[in-house]
Amino acid sequence: MASAVSGDVLSWLLDSDPALRWQVERDLAGAPDAVWQATRARVATEGFGARLLALQDDAGTWAGGAFFPAGFDFDGPEAQPGAGQPWTATTWSLNALREWGLDAAVLRERDTAARIAASTRWEYDDLPYWGGEVDACINGSTLANGVWLGADVEGIADWFVTHQMPEGGWNCEWVEGSTRASARSTLNALKGLLVHEDATGGTDATREAQRRAEEYLLERHLIRRLTTGEPLGAWVLRLAYPFRSFYDVLSATDYFRAASVLRGTPPDPRIEEAVEAVRAQRQPDGTWLQGRRHPGRVWFEVDVDAGQPSPWLTFHAARVLAWWDAQDRDG
Repeated sequence: MASAVSGDVLSWLLDSDPALRWQVERDLAGAPDAVWQATRARVATEGFGARLLALQDDAGTWAGGAFFPAGFDFDGPEAQPGAGQPWTATTWSLNALREWGLDAAVLRERDTAARIAASTRWEYDDLPYWGGEVDACINGSTLANGVWLGADVEGIADWFVTHQMPEGGWNCEWVEGSTRASARSTLNALKGLLVHEDATGGTDATREAQRRAEEYLLERHLIRRLTTGEPLGAWVLRLAYPFRSFYDVLSATDYFRAASVLRGTPPDPRIEEAVEAVRAQRQPDGTWLQGRRHPGRVWFEVDVDAGQPSPWLTFHAARVLAWWDAQDRDG
């Protein structure tokens, strides 16, 4: 896939933190397995991965909380609209380490899953951590992280089956009375279920739930409203890394790329418009720009300010285009 980016852009991407570099080596540079695997092993000892690992506390958590830091003031400034929630607590830290490719054995050696189970409960109703919550986005992350760390999270996988809405998706606000699915909630649920599928094969019920949820997004071409055909909103084209739990056209197309690669299936033609929307944001120098930085407290920044060329977005976008364009070469 080296042709997905120019030589200059590839060199720029390779001059990066091990958390990104190993993925560039594997998915864009076509490096031998031994090369990218050696770089991936460095995530535990260098750069972003090592820094975040060092912040794990004695209880096995980060910032002492499940989804929010311990002692978070739900009536304070950080909880106000537009402020952006903190991204430092356990769920977000585990998400980052998993997505950066940390070997789960590093955290398993620290007995992380058991320590979290013993020390941490959800801020909502004091529910047990590995039992999940009522929020589909939170449960998607917890399912993925639990599978990764070896926790028993099959109950969460089953939760998605029983809480799927009639139109095929999920909505994190269902507990508040919402009856229609949302693209954001559905994508985050699917991401967790795909990790579960990769690790366990899934069940007939979870695979059918995934099929229906994917169809929910595909019917909308990932970026349009089914009822009117109008775009979901300008926000869907505004790319940002880290993806967090937000929805944008790159995060969505990258999910369908990952599902296609895992299953060995061709791209669905209904995502063409979304892929081309990603392609349209490529700059003349072959990079993609950071569109915004999600507000909220972080341990440390891992990407550039808004308006600057983003190594992370450039990698993800180039990988999506390489996957999509390969169907023309293979056809």
